[in-house]
Amino acid sequence: MKKLQLCTMTAILGTLGAIYSTNAQDSTATTTTTTTQQSATSDDAFRDTDFYRANELSLDAFGMGSIGQQTIDHISGARVQHNGRAGAGVGANYFLTRYIGIGGDAFTENTAHDFVDSASGNLIARVPIADTGIAPYIFGGGGYQFDEVGQKFAQGGAGIEFRFCRHAGFFVDARYVIADKTQNYGVGRAGLRLSF
Repeated sequence: MKKLQLCTMTAILGTLGAIYSTNAQDSTATTTTTTTQQSATSDDAFRDTDFYRANELSLDAFGMGSIGQQTIDHISGARVQHNGRAGAGVGANYFLTRYIGIGGDAFTENTAHDFVDSASGNLIARVPIADTGIAPYIFGGGGYQFDEVGQKFAQGGAGIEFRFCRHAGFFVDARYVIADKTQNYGVGRAGLRLSF
């Protein structure tokens, strides 16, 4: 009788041990799979260096300066300092694809008259360079100058943007403005860009 009880208990303990061993293996496999998936997700997030995206909205705040055609023709530090005008402005851009977008900006150089001196819109083409955060771009368009002379204008320019994270970066650009009534002039900008 004692032998029968001992055999029965041994069989029960063996069965329980096998069940525990199977559950432990399943748990380890599940943990390993979950850890692997989390690691892959983390790696994907770490590798997500696509700073420039389609359907991207960005907002600009910038300082700017302008110089006239005569200063452009005879460029020098002294002429820029003597004849240049400084100001500030804001802008917004929307990229339909990773490479092509539209944008608008407005700036003022003299708040004593019209608050907005100039407003314009542009078609923009950019070329992001791998995962560096750097994207050279060109743009062209036109707009209206309110101060000092009311006039229409066309413009074209180029610049470069550097993003230190997906949603923020710096940009610098310059444009040549073909004015309707006055001499042509140049505008340079440098500022902060936030993207969403």
